[in-house]
Amino acid sequence: MFSRRKPETFQMKTAGLDAPVLVRRNPRARRISLTVNEAKRGAVLTVPGHASLEEAGSFLTKHFDWLQKRLAALPSPIPFADGVMLPLRGDDHLLCFTPDSKQRGVVWIEDGPDTPLIYVAGALEHAPRRLKDWLKRQAREDLSTRCAVHADNLNVRPKRITVRDQSSRWGSCSASGVLNFSWRMILAPPNVLDYLAAHEVAHLREMNHGKQFWVHVRDTCPGMDKAKSWLKKNGAGLHSYGADIH
Repeated sequence: MFSRRKPETFQMKTAGLDAPVLVRRNPRARRISLTVNEAKRGAVLTVPGHASLEEAGSFLTKHFDWLQKRLAALPSPIPFADGVMLPLRGDDHLLCFTPDSKQRGVVWIEDGPDTPLIYVAGALEHAPRRLKDWLKRQAREDLSTRCAVHADNLNVRPKRITVRDQSSRWGSCSASGVLNFSWRMILAPPNVLDYLAAHEVAHLREMNHGKQFWVHVRDTCPGMDKAKSWLKKNGAGLHSYGADIH
């Protein structure tokens, strides 16, 4: 299944599997593991330094049926297209691409008869990218505001806040104090975004997930349990929106 001379990280196609598999050699890993990357709609096969690629191939074959079922259970991709319903801060909005209109800027929101409308102006081929850029700005504004609140509560200061299309986690905190978030948090209800902000800010106090870390999160975000439950149940669905826009 694998050739003997491969780089440390490479992507492969597997017969019978309509999804990419990223093979990643990690010297710190203790065992071979297989996970599903919901954002990339593929899989990650992690191989420790002591394991051979032949062993990794056997592991993938052994868990092939499990992987197929997990991938098949992922929500279908939902493109950024005219007439599509998109959740914004947890509430459905109807996308309206208007190539001939520039009256109110590139992207704006209006009330609709049944649901709010998100208008995207300009050439249709550029509309998905313009919408994504706008969503990222909205996410940055909301996350910056909530991070500031939690930072005050926990008496810490982030070095910087970045928003991007993270595929393996919703947020992260670097050792230097940089907080990274997925822009897709703007699609979730505000309490879920707030919890993610609190979670990463709390890492500025505790760079682990020990007992004291969760004390800090709960202190600044008392509703964390409800938000965690929502994200566990609905997080995969957030990755389905605009999955074809990079």
